[in-house]
Amino acid sequence: MRKRSDRSLIFVTDYHPLSKTLAEQHLGAGNRFQGRHNTHIPEQVLWGYMTQIANGLKAIHSNGLAARILDPSKVLVTGKNRIRLNACAIMDVVQYDTQRSIAELQRQDLVNFGQLIVTLGANTPSVMHNPTKAMEHFTRAYSPQLKNSVFWLLNGLQKDQDRNIDIFITGISSQLMSTFDSALHLDDELTSDLSRELENGRLVRLVTKLNFVNERPEYEHDRQWSENGERYFLKMFRDYVFHQVDAQGDPVVDLGHVLSCLNKLDAGTDEKITLVSRDEQSCFVVSYKDIKKALESSFQALLKPTRRLH
Repeated sequence: MRKRSDRSLIFVTDYHPLSKTLAEQHLGAGNRFQGRHNTHIPEQVLWGYMTQIANGLKAIHSNGLAARILDPSKVLVTGKNRIRLNACAIMDVVQYDTQRSIAELQRQDLVNFGQLIVTLGANTPSVMHNPTKAMEHFTRAYSPQLKNSVFWLLNGLQKDQDRNIDIFITGISSQLMSTFDSALHLDDELTSDLSRELENGRLVRLVTKLNFVNERPEYEHDRQWSENGERYFLKMFRDYVFHQVDAQGDPVVDLGHVLSCLNKLDAGTDEKITLVSRDEQSCFVVSYKDIKKALESSFQALLKPTRRLH
């Protein structure tokens, strides 16, 4: 419990596990070999950062606010080139009595934005101590379009022309389309990965149901429950899927066979297979549709209340 004399100020933000700041990711912050092995950030990655930051500033400025803090030590990298603005509201609290207008603070956001990109492009946190040298370095490393965009941001406080985030976004529209296209490709990749996981989930449920039914020690006082009727050929199906042997009697460990059988069972196809008991005294010719029906009815039987003798 806080004491009455405690005047601590606590900011609560979202938690992103394993995230890094841009300073940690690219400038070697926190690394004792800082600055030794830094390499230039690819231009397309910088454009990705710029479009995301521009989108964030547009949302902030559209609501009559200013970010006020745009620094490599405060911008988070939470995924592959996915960044998030952090600490945006802190200055509004600790400097609530500032005399600067919102319009001026929004222009300052543009300047801070430009300085952030130059700092990342130059791979050193102190580069803005010498702006002329910084821009020369930036010009040699990156394209004229990127240089001109950054130069426009750095002049955000000048009164020579109207400057706001909407104008900047219009100027980099071609890069926005490229970033949008990359986002669509990532969305397709994630959807594909999710589809595979959903398929795995279905197969796990099937295997789980089979194990609930097969060779159950006792059910409703019947030790042979799992060996009778349709449960018997479910046991044989388990052997058909997992316990096959080759001509020499060696185990057949074929994941493709297992996945094929389980997928056909999940779909309940009309394809017929021959199931033979271990003692080779019993033989069934059944379809995957029959097996699926038997598995579902047997599993549902387990879910019903057990009849107990009084």
